[in-house]
Amino acid sequence: MAVARVYRAEDQVRDAKSLSSFSHAPVTIDHPAEMVTADNWKKLAVGEVSTEAAWDGNRIRLPLILKDSAAIQAVEGGKRELSAGYTCDLLWEAGNTSSGEAYDARQVNIRANHVAIVDRGRAGTECRIGDADPHKWGAAPILPTTDKETITMSDALRTVVVDGLSVSTTDQGAQAISKLQAALADSAANITKIQADHAKALADKDAELAKKDAALDAEKAKVLSDADIDKRVTARADLIGKAKAIAKDVKTDGLSDADIRKATVTAVLGDAAVKDKPAAYIDARFDILVEDAAKNQPDAFRTVVQGGLKTADATGQADQAWAQSVTDLNAWRKEA
Repeated sequence: MAVARVYRAEDQVRDAKSLSSFSHAPVTIDHPAEMVTADNWKKLAVGEVSTEAAWDGNRIRLPLILKDSAAIQAVEGGKRELSAGYTCDLLWEAGNTSSGEAYDARQVNIRANHVAIVDRGRAGTECRIGDADPHKWGAAPILPTTDKETITMSDALRTVVVDGLSVSTTDQGAQAISKLQAALADSAANITKIQADHAKALADKDAELAKKDAALDAEKAKVLSDADIDKRVTARADLIGKAKAIAKDVKTDGLSDADIRKATVTAVLGDAAVKDKPAAYIDARFDILVEDAAKNQPDAFRTVVQGGLKTADATGQADQAWAQSVTDLNAWRKEA
């Protein structure tokens, strides 16, 4: 149907249950994008209908209390028309009103959800906040009248911005657009969160892999090649040899290179020489002892020739061997 004609009969508006549903209904600034519920009323309500609604002429009179400063300022600034947010059941049955107007459906079981303060309501400018003091509200009291709604649906369009474009639509259309825009914003926020969580998960995984790679590289660094092992064995043997040359009784088994140097210096110079001294100092003292030991090393050849060559055959076996060889060489001279 391009156009649906809905009849809201006076007896349904004046129904006791319908009127009582306005009692203590929340007051909002504009129609919210969703129905006011126990879950969101603190966010949406700026006041409430203070007492029971009353039928006044052909309108409902509602005593209102505004409790939000921004809402009060908005009303004092000229935003004072009223629009009821409600639910109803639609009976889709064609008919005609008592005045002969045709309709396609009727509203029954009208129940108030909220009362919205709007810039321009469909019911007309007389459906607004009124007060006897014109200096306070700038609006005279509402007088009973039998006039029908003063503006048509098309005259009460609201302008909303959709993706940078201004769109004119009804209150219900604006509510639907606002709801969709809120849903899109929530979806965008969810996508952003998902992307951020995904990026964080990737970063955490990369960090974990990098940590494992570093640990693997560290383990590989601990593995020595054959050439490295030979160098370390040679260097170790050289160190132990130098230590033994300086202090032959020094213990080297199970000690680190630094501990061997320290033990050697201690053996030669005493504990006081290394007490509270840094490793670099102990290494330097060890090197000095090695140099001194090299300078004081005795010359074996010089020691041998210094007192002349001497025989040391205490048993005389060498002399006997020499005499026997001489006798053997002269044996041919003897008669047979």
